[in-house]
Amino acid sequence: MSLRLRPMRHRLHALCPYFAMFPPEFVRDNIEAYSRKGDLVLDPFSGRGTTLLESLITGRKAIAGDINPVAYCVSAAKADIPSLKEIEDELHRLERVQAKTDVGVPVEIATSHFFRRAFHPDTLGQLLFLRRTLQWRENRIHRFLTALTLGHLHGESDRSDHYFSNQMPHSISTKPNYSVRYWSSHRLQAPSRDVFAILRSRAAFRLETGVPKLSGRAALCDVRQIARAFRGSAESVGIAVTSPPYLDVTNFEEDQWLRLWFLGGPPHPTYRRISRDDRLRHESTYWDFLQASWRGIAPLMRPKAVLICRIGAKGKEPDTLMKRFSQSISSIWPRAHALFRPRVSELKRSQITVLNPKAEGCRYEIDFGFSLA
Repeated sequence: MSLRLRPMRHRLHALCPYFAMFPPEFVRDNIEAYSRKGDLVLDPFSGRGTTLLESLITGRKAIAGDINPVAYCVSAAKADIPSLKEIEDELHRLERVQAKTDVGVPVEIATSHFFRRAFHPDTLGQLLFLRRTLQWRENRIHRFLTALTLGHLHGESDRSDHYFSNQMPHSISTKPNYSVRYWSSHRLQAPSRDVFAILRSRAAFRLETGVPKLSGRAALCDVRQIARAFRGSAESVGIAVTSPPYLDVTNFEEDQWLRLWFLGGPPHPTYRRISRDDRLRHESTYWDFLQASWRGIAPLMRPKAVLICRIGAKGKEPDTLMKRFSQSISSIWPRAHALFRPRVSELKRSQITVLNPKAEGCRYEIDFGFSLA
């Protein structure tokens, strides 16, 4: 890796550091092994935009999609990064407007034990203003500021003064009642944070080492309709590098509920409001979903394109996963052939076990590579 690019990679990948089992090195190695500069790379489950960003840094074109608004916002922010001057100018403008605006606190927030304990009143006022004002779906500068806000919305405030909330994990949003009990039992108070000052400081830090020369595109869409979102890229993708939801492992919508609230969602955890496929617990349903996902991306893939995929599961043996995954590929591309033997990596401390040592999490991940002949 270029020494010049290393700081940029690190700072931009960590724009919104919610937990992800998809390291940049894995993406970069496969992109460089199976594509050339100028090729089009796809990630239909973009998460925090790792594939998209690595593609742009390595001189590839990139498109990415995700059904979850948090994932889309972060991926789209990395796809088209504004200049630091654009960000600073807009922050100054927003700060002036906020100083003259009486936002008011919605009743459901004012009466919420969680929000009263999670954020200092001044901090909450700034967050409510930004929540109402930032046009993250339409405006690229606002989208970057929103992604930056999501990355600092909650976290370990005892370790860093860059998090806005009372003590919480930075990877997931703990549930309201649990959070309040924890803060009460430990006598923790929400810190006073200047949201605008932190966003200004973190934007300067993230962009200090530069940004990719290329820009990409991201879509907020169901994987089964992704070809419609990128209809101009039919039969143009040379390689897809992705990691679908793992079998019976994570409730993403529940885990990211506070970030989803900031994007306009309700002030409490929700389940299957965004997607019925958020956590698939049954094998038959999971493999049907994967098969439908491959059918969704098939119109975008050019002949002999490459698919690199990492999956995981709870309580399932690798041999079973290997067989069923290969069947899901051959059902859509009958002449596909493996580029390498599936690679199994044991996970000693997965996300769920770090947060709850007694919980049963994902024990291993499996990497697949196929040429879609």
